[in-house]
Amino acid sequence: MSDILVHTEDGVTTLTFNRPDKKNSITAAMYAALADALAATEADPAVRCVVFQGHEAIFSAGNDIADFLNAPPATQDSPVFRFLRGIALFPKPVIAAVCGPAVGIGTTLLFHCDLVYAGDNAAFSMPFANLGLCPEAASSLLVPQMLGYHRAAEALLLGEPFMAEAALEVGLVNRVLPPLEAAGYAQAVARKLAAKPLSSLIETKRLMKKGQTEQVLAQVAEEGASFGRMLREPAAKEAFTAFMERRKPDFSKV
Repeated sequence: MSDILVHTEDGVTTLTFNRPDKKNSITAAMYAALADALAATEADPAVRCVVFQGHEAIFSAGNDIADFLNAPPATQDSPVFRFLRGIALFPKPVIAAVCGPAVGIGTTLLFHCDLVYAGDNAAFSMPFANLGLCPEAASSLLVPQMLGYHRAAEALLLGEPFMAEAALEVGLVNRVLPPLEAAGYAQAVARKLAAKPLSSLIETKRLMKKGQTEQVLAQVAEEGASFGRMLREPAAKEAFTAFMERRKPDFSKV
């Protein structure tokens, strides 16, 4: 069975992270599948809304470390950058249902969604600094815009998890629900949107995001260049080696 499930019904395409044995960690092949699904959905006039979801206990643990180290994104045409541009530029409404941990890209992709519904077990984290890296997915731009600078600094410099109620307080999520209800609620909202005129949905989203798209794409590119450089530096090598060896990293000499 595919690690990314794509299901379209009643004008809604649902993209499900389906790798629970690996905590829905995302591989290059999964990024490619997501990018292809977004492109196909954008081109299909019968589809008016996209929903991202994982499972009741886990949304996504972020990048699959082994896969990521084996084939790091080398160019702007790599699957991860195709996906990031795809979700940043996606013209139709995007909803996410998030339960359990949402790590790294599991959180940063949410800043490109229009509506986010969280289970009360959701835990959001962006631990890039802890890995000797920098933010991605334009999060260094979007997180301060939504959370304010000091809360963004806390989230991005400390990289510690914050829970669903805190995410609701700062506006990252629209509603907190019991984990078993989050996906169903997101689907119900998606069907409300799918019943509306597609032209109205697209134009309303375009107007709300007017002036931001170029900034986002520029930030994605700049972050990507920094991320790629830092991935080859000693701090990241120590962080990932420690992760693979199941020990605490020692950054005292980097």
